Amino acid sequence: MTMQAPQGFGRRQLLSRTSTGFGLAAFAGLLAKENLTQASDSSFGPRAPHFEPKAKHVIFCYMSGGMSQCDTFDHKPRLKAEAGKPIPFKTERTQFNNKGTLMPTHWEFKKRGESGLEISELFPHLATCADDLAIVKSMTAEFSEHAQGNYFMHTGFPFRGHPSAGAWMTYGLGSENENLPGFVVLNSGGSVPPHGGVGLFSNGYLPAIHQASSITLDKDPPVSNIVPKEADRRQRKRLNFISNLDSGFLQNTANDTDVESAIRNYEMAYKMQAAVPDVVDLSTESAATFEMYGVNDPDVKKGHYARQCILARRLIEKGVRFIELSCLQSGVGGGGAANPWDNHGGIKVGHGRMGNQVDQPIAALIKDLKQRDLLKDTLIVFAGEFGRTPFAQGSDGRDHDPYGFSIFMAGGGIKGGVEYGRTDEYGYHVVENKTTVWDMWATALHLMGINHMDLTYRFGGRDMRLTDVHGNVLHDIIT
Repeated sequence: MTMQAPQGFGRRQLLSRTSTGFGLAAFAGLLAKENLTQASDSSFGPRAPHFEPKAKHVIFCYMSGGMSQCDTFDHKPRLKAEAGKPIPFKTERTQFNNKGTLMPTHWEFKKRGESGLEISELFPHLATCADDLAIVKSMTAEFSEHAQGNYFMHTGFPFRGHPSAGAWMTYGLGSENENLPGFVVLNSGGSVPPHGGVGLFSNGYLPAIHQASSITLDKDPPVSNIVPKEADRRQRKRLNFISNLDSGFLQNTANDTDVESAIRNYEMAYKMQAAVPDVVDLSTESAATFEMYGVNDPDVKKGHYARQCILARRLIEKGVRFIELSCLQSGVGGGGAANPWDNHGGIKVGHGRMGNQVDQPIAALIKDLKQRDLLKDTLIVFAGEFGRTPFAQGSDGRDHDPYGFSIFMAGGGIKGGVEYGRTDEYGYHVVENKTTVWDMWATALHLMGINHMDLTYRFGGRDMRLTDVHGNVLHDIIT
């Protein structure tokens, strides 16, 4: 198909295209389900999955900076037995290559729940959810640098320009709520995007309607320009006028998807003016809910993260497809705003602060979703870009380790109380059921009713995928 070049138009064409726009402004029905434009809904509305899904929504709890598997979910008694001794195995070059001795965990591990999953005291609240978790102890990454690792974890590729996982989800399934974006990133308390920036949440080469929208809970307004600057009737007239112009322009471009996305983004922005202030208003939540999540905890950063978790649940209730939460910085040992878990030094203090920040809120989110009968439809993915070495960096930190680390999944379609994969006796390299980022997203897509190999978009002469040319569904952790 040859795309027709956009043509200009004269006074007569302008009048013919807009003459009906003034009359249309009177119809209140346009404020509800009617589109502001005549663009096709085929790419953006709810779409049928490839097969019966086990989950309808995803919450991505991203632990930016690199959380230590040896201090959280991967118990290695040998590290304690040989603490302070020279490293007895061959090591790979690390980010800073300042290798110390073997370092034990600073937190005791215990068997939790009926399943007996071992979880450290760093996560006492999550430990009470053990029977809902599937802990993957054999995750690997291809990169040990933050920006590349973050892009790899979000998009399946180590550099910007590719769609984020949330964009692929909305591209494949659309959105259940016409008044809110299908892909939302939450921020609060000064949290910022991980290293790599907002490109981590990009639509890439997918239509722009699939890019993430950022909501900052403690900002007024929570989304820039969300408060109308003119009366609705006047705004309605203006948008209808533009709508008629855009409709003709879209036809002249042979329904170009970029133009269509721009038009639909105008529509979404209009609808968000009413929907966003309502959904971010947490005043309707009970004191008991605030207490369960830790909103009023003396640790202010925990309170901020707790609000993100509550809003994530509220967005799930509104039908939002994919939500990502943002950690706040610890300020210890390299743990800056963009990489708060990055404790190259002072890991006991740094990980202690980060664990306290996210443990209670995420555990409360799991329990809250469960008691509202929403957990069965919601997949929770808890992961960072890599793990940390079982030996010290210097004397009291840990360096980056992409060769074997831990993540967990919970909720929609996941077997609770199971572990998958294994690292060696020091927690350094995977020795059983090696797992990749592509496997993780292939599994998430499968649970959402999508065959990851069939979710493609033609770009640059090839059919692009979130899982590239890789990926295997982790059937062992699926119900």
